[in-house]
This record gives sequence, C-alpha cells and structure tokens, in this order.
Amino acid sequence: MTYVQADPIRAPARAQDLVLRHRVRGYRAGDLERGYASLEIEEDFFVVYGFVSRSVRALMHPRSRWRSTWSPSIRKRAESLLAFVRERGVVHPREVDRHFAHGSVTNYWGGSSNATTHLLERMHYRGMLRVAARENGIRLYGVAESGSPPADRAGRHERLDRLVDAAVRLYAPLTSRGLSHLVVTRLGHAVPQWRGRELKNALARAKKRLAHARVEGREWFWPAEETPEGETPDRVRLLAPFDPLVWDRERFEIFWDWAYRFEAYTPAAKRKLGYYALPLLWRDRVIGWGNLAVKDGKLEAKLGYIGARPRDRAYKAELESELERMRSFLDL
Repeated sequence: MTYVQADPIRAPARAQDLVLRHRVRGYRAGDLERGYASLEIEEDFFVVYGFVSRSVRALMHPRSRWRSTWSPSIRKRAESLLAFVRERGVVHPREVDRHFAHGSVTNYWGGSSNATTHLLERMHYRGMLRVAARENGIRLYGVAESGSPPADRAGRHERLDRLVDAAVRLYAPLTSRGLSHLVVTRLGHAVPQWRGRELKNALARAKKRLAHARVEGREWFWPAEETPEGETPDRVRLLAPFDPLVWDRERFEIFWDWAYRFEAYTPAAKRKLGYYALPLLWRDRVIGWGNLAVKDGKLEAKLGYIGARPRDRAYKAELESELERMRSFLDL
C-alpha cells in the first residue's frame, strides 16, 4: 500500500489496524506497531499522518531549509536537541524535557503542550528526527537519515510524479476535483517545499499520464496499468472510517447515494451514525454502518442501514462471518 493513515482512537481497534486487516492475511490488531522496528516503514505525514514506506518518505525529504526558516532561538534549541538525541540514540520526550526544561506552548487546539514535545514533533516533520518506537503510545525519537534535495528540475519532477502516483494508486478512481484536492492540497502538506506552482504542474502532468474516462458528466482518473473489472464477491466488510475505499467523501456520495460522516469529534447529541461508525460494505455497495465495542471480552455490534436490511440468506451468513473475522482480529 506504501501508506496507511493512523488514528489513535481504538473503537474497537485503531484505524490503521482496521484498514490492514482486509489486506494482510492473518492480520491481528496491533501487528503494525509490534512489527514496526523490523519493517521498512516510518511514521510521517503523507496525505495525512500515518505510516509510509521508507521509499515514499525519501521522496518527501528534506521538507524545507529549516535553518533559514526558524528563528535563531528555535534553531539553537533544535541543534542542541539534535546533538542530545544523537548522543543518546533513542529518547523519550520526558527524558529530553528533564534535560532541557523548555516549558510549555499553546498547541493547535488551544490547549497547552509541552514545549519539548512540540519541538520534537516539528523536528520530526522537518525530517531531522524519526519515530524509532512507541512506549505506551508515546513516540520515542531517534536521528533520521538526512536526504538531499533534487539537483535539477527533472529530478524534482520525477520525485513529485512518483509521490502523486503513490497517492493515486491508493485512492483511485478519482474525479477531476478529487484528484486536484489530493495532489494540490493534501500533498502540499507532505512537500511544503514544492507547494503551489510545482504541485499544480504535477497535477497537469498526472492528468496526461493517468487513464481516464468521462462517466455521467464526470471525468474519472486512475493508474494507467489498472483495469476496472472483475466480479464482486458475496462479502461483508466493516471498513475503517479512513479506509481508502471510503476516504473520498465526494466519491462515496456519487457511488452510494448517501453521506457518510465521521462523528467521533461531533457532540454526542448531534451524532447521526455514532461515535466511531464503520461503513458496512455488502458486495459492491456501502449499505449502512456498524458501531462495534468489546464488553466483558465479547464483541457487541449495533448496525444501521440506509435502506432496508438485506433479507437474503447470503447476507445473513456473510455478516456473521465478518463479525467472526473481527473477533479473531481482536483476539477475542
């Protein structure tokens, strides 16, 4: 996949695990985190924050010339902190804070964050540090391998085109507007050093090399090497809210004629689907959603439907099979 989106909410498992269980045979909740140190992957920001292959990460870095964009005081702190991490190998934010005592800052959500943690995150985003492991969910940092920017325009274009292709492979088919949002807006956070004209030019190149077709007044794009064909199995799948199949909300509504919304951060009184509703895929249609929870070691599932619940025996049997697969995935 080259990338899977991460989310800390566990209901009944984290989003990255819910995505991978459909794509990795025998996958169990937490396997990604348990195998992190031995896999060729990194935590980083791609489309959003998640896990990316090291080959994709290398295309995004170095993100900017941090020495010229940070204030002298921040630059001095970053250099001291980088030297400290290099000396220790792997560090916990508390260990860094005890050594430097940087105080606190206001974070993006209006609350107070530890200034050391905030600087570690900024250095991670800039490519100076990497997440070496996690301890009880907290990132442990090590020094990242430093990359170099492309030497010329052709090298820059090659990097951008490879990044665009990696994203399109994951989220296609995309409408013209969806492709533009993915390339210009989403990848703009992954490669801020090329935000603007460079990404708009990359979008224009992508539209020329991707396969495309006009269907019911909309232009659709997908990788040229892929052919949209094949039979749809009698299969029920409970998907993660950020699964590539449902991530593009515009496409979701075009395909399935209703609006799915992620409501974990919506006040409870205003929720229509539930705290962590999982889109319910039956054959080739998302027909509803499921809210799953583990209580006293047992899986509880509350399902909702846009229309009538399917009455055929195949659906009933396959729904129970999917719930059994979920129990196995959760080791219940």
